[in-house]
Amino acid sequence: MTTSTLHHSALTPARPPTTYARGARFLLLLAVFTCAACGLVYELALTALGSYLIGNSVMQTSVVISVMVFAMGIGSLAAKPLQRRAVGAFALVETLLALVGGLSVLILYVSFAWLRIYMPSMVVVTFTVGLLIGAEIPLLMTLLQRIRRQEAGSAVADMFAVDYVGALVGGLCFPLLLLPSFGQLKGALVVGAVNAVAGVVVVLWIFRRETRRSVRIMLLAGMAAVLALLGTVYVLADDIEVTARQQLYRDPIIHAETTPYQDVVVTQSTAFTGKPDTRLFLDGDLQFSSVDEYRYHEALVHPALSGKRSAVLILGGGDALALREVLRYDDVEEVTLVDLDPAMTRLARTFEPLLELNDHALGDPRVNAVNADAFNWLRDAAQRYDAVIIDFPDPDTAALAKLYSVEFYHLLGHVLTPGSRVVVQGGSPFFAPKSYWSIAATIDGADYSTTEYQVDVPSFGNWGYILATPGADGPPPPLRLAEDAPPLRFLDDAVLEAATVFPLDRRPQDVRASTLMDPAVLEYARHEWQNY
Repeated sequence: MTTSTLHHSALTPARPPTTYARGARFLLLLAVFTCAACGLVYELALTALGSYLIGNSVMQTSVVISVMVFAMGIGSLAAKPLQRRAVGAFALVETLLALVGGLSVLILYVSFAWLRIYMPSMVVVTFTVGLLIGAEIPLLMTLLQRIRRQEAGSAVADMFAVDYVGALVGGLCFPLLLLPSFGQLKGALVVGAVNAVAGVVVVLWIFRRETRRSVRIMLLAGMAAVLALLGTVYVLADDIEVTARQQLYRDPIIHAETTPYQDVVVTQSTAFTGKPDTRLFLDGDLQFSSVDEYRYHEALVHPALSGKRSAVLILGGGDALALREVLRYDDVEEVTLVDLDPAMTRLARTFEPLLELNDHALGDPRVNAVNADAFNWLRDAAQRYDAVIIDFPDPDTAALAKLYSVEFYHLLGHVLTPGSRVVVQGGSPFFAPKSYWSIAATIDGADYSTTEYQVDVPSFGNWGYILATPGADGPPPPLRLAEDAPPLRFLDDAVLEAATVFPLDRRPQDVRASTLMDPAVLEYARHEWQNY
C-alpha cells in the first residue's frame, strides 16, 4: 500500500460494513490465516530437513531464519509495484509459493542425495520461499482496504493478529500432525496444495467481479497445474524417497522412516556366504553393524557390571543390543531403558532383523522401557541404580550435547547407589580425540573418578569409553570383568588391560569440559568429524 493510500484511509471516515463486506473480509482473513500457517510450515520443514541431513541444527536454523527474513524484506519491497493489480498478483504469488514450498523438501533431498549441493540449494530455496512470503503482506493489505477502508493502524493490527495466529497453528501442526501423518516430503506437498487453494480460489472468489474472466481462467489453470504436479509427486513420493535415500547408503535399505526425532534407516547387505551385514543409521550416522556390534556392546556393558548390578539403568540404546548383554546376568533383577524415540523401541520389539540381534530383549519381564528425554527423565527419577550404561549417539547436535554436559552427569548422580558404576560411550579417540577427552573431562568435572579405555570395532574404527564411579577423590574404577561374567566373544581381562593404554598421539589433551552454557564437546565434534 502506498503512503498516499494510507493517508487517505486515515482521513476518510470509515463506512458501515455491508453484509457482503463482512463476509468477504472474513474469507480474506481466513486466507491470511491459512497462508501464514503454510509459510511457517515451509520454514520449519527446511530447518528440520537440514538438521536431519547435515546435523548442526543451530547452524541450519540460523541460516534458514536469517535468509528467509532477509528475503521477506526484499519481497515486500518488490510487491509495491504490484499493488495496482493486487488480485492477480496475489494469486500468482500464492501459486508460485505453493509450487516452490510444496516441492522444497523434495528439491533439497535430491540436491543432497544426488547432486551433493545441499547448502547452495537450501539458500536458494529458502530465499525464494521468503521472497514470496514477503510479497504477501503488502498485497493482502491492499485487498483488505479494497473490501472496507480502515485506519492504517487498525488494518495492520487485524492483518498481523490473524497472521501470527496462523503461524502459531502452522508451527504446532508441523510436529503434531504433518510429520506423524505424512512425513516431511508428503507433508510439504499437502501444505503446498492447501496454500494454492487458499491463496487462489478464495481471493478470486472474493474479487471475481473485479477480475477479468481471462485473468481468472489463466490463474485457475495455473493453480490446477500446480495441484496436478503436487498430486503426481505425492503419488510417487514413496518411490522417490526410497530411490534418493538409497543413494546415501552402500547396502540395500530394508527399513526407513522419519520420526519426529530422527531419520531411521536399516540396511542389509546381500550375502552369498555367511550372515548378511545389518546396519542401523540414525540421521545418517552408523549406530552398529551386525558383523561386529558384539565388540562394541561387550566393551560397553560388561566392565560396568563387574560390581553390583541388581538394578541397571540404560540411557539410550533403543536398539536393545546393550540390554541384551545386561540380561545375560541372572542376578540382574530389573532394568530400566530410557530412549527418546518410541519408533526405535518399537523397531527393537517388532522388526525381525533387530529381534534376531537383540534376542527379544525388550520382551524380558525384568525390563521397563520408557520413551522420554533422558535429561528431563533424570530430573524426576526417584529410583536408584547399581550400574548405569549410557549409549547415546555422538554429541554432534545441540540436543545431544546437553546429554554430555556437567549438569547431566550431576543429575545422574542423584540416581546412583554408593559404589555404583557408570559407563559412557565417548566416540573415537582416534578420529575425534578432543571430543573424547572433553567427555572425560566433563565427567571428571561432575565429581566422578574415571578410567578411560578404547577398543577396535572394525565398522567404527578405534572407539572409546569412560568408566566412572561417584566421588572425585576416590581411586579410578578398576577395569575388569566380573568373575561370573557370561562367555564373551571378544572381551577378556587381557583385552581390558591393554585397552587402557593410549598411543602417544591420542593421550589426554588440553580440552574444556562441556556445560549447557558452553557446549564445548559440540564444537569439538563438529570440527573433528567433518574431516571424515
